[in-house]
Amino acid sequence: MEQIITLILDSGRTAVDMVLYVLLPVMVVMLALMKLLESKGVLGWISNRLSPLVKLFGVPGVGIFAMLQILFVSFNAPVATLAIMDRDGTARRAIAATLAVVLTMSQANVVFPMAVVGLDVPVIMITSLVGGLIAAAATYYLFARDPALDDDYSHVEHLAPELHEQKNVIQILSDGGQEGVKIVIASIPLLILALCFVNVLKVTGSMELLTTLLAPVLALVDLPESTVLPIVTKFIAGGTAMMGVTIDLINQGVMTATDLNRIAGFIIHPFDVAGVAILMAAGKRVSSIARAAVFGAIVGILVRGVLHLLIF
Repeated sequence: MEQIITLILDSGRTAVDMVLYVLLPVMVVMLALMKLLESKGVLGWISNRLSPLVKLFGVPGVGIFAMLQILFVSFNAPVATLAIMDRDGTARRAIAATLAVVLTMSQANVVFPMAVVGLDVPVIMITSLVGGLIAAAATYYLFARDPALDDDYSHVEHLAPELHEQKNVIQILSDGGQEGVKIVIASIPLLILALCFVNVLKVTGSMELLTTLLAPVLALVDLPESTVLPIVTKFIAGGTAMMGVTIDLINQGVMTATDLNRIAGFIIHPFDVAGVAILMAAGKRVSSIARAAVFGAIVGILVRGVLHLLIF
């Protein structure tokens, strides 16, 4: 019993330290900045200007807004945009392409905190865009080509929503910062539970078994055994938990920044059980095309993963 309590306390201490000294400062500043850009119409302007380009990949204008949200806010931020698309008559085929993009791209709530331990932010942004657009095209032209998904409103032009609420700069920055605090606080329980789960795997010897099974596969692409834990954690417990485990490994010297950048394309994205469930909750029309989007996301993530292995 004493060992269990110690394990829980150690997991909680690691999670709280990470939240207070890594996640909280980064997310408050990033959310405040994004809120300001959003309120001033900068994001909407960018979305409208880039709309003709992304249409080639099956993504409507409003889809760019979702891309910006996941790249610079958090993995659950695009839910609001997907909900708008679900209600405003955007063709389900275009929604599928947008969902595939979101599932493939790297989420800001993981990328920016992990920059502290050596994650190459410019490279992961570029590979996110490349992989995301490939995922969208694969979904739109291959996995969601059923004519039934080009419903009655497919001809309508949908551009990014712009906010018109009048607030001064200080109020806007404060609102953004508060949203950042809410996101970070909401991540604490999951982070503690995930770290507890990972520590249990270590104590029971399950992690050694997984490492033994996966190490030969990872060795084929020149990845060390230390990368097994982040990969397993990602797909079992999600991106936030993976971030916590990875930062801990790097701080202990078990894993290097190069190792992190080599596997980043495979593990930094919202494509896991929790992420898919949260994004599908945006609406019935969104959930109805999830299968096609998932197939497209798999293609995009594989492309991202290969790019990171080649670059690093």
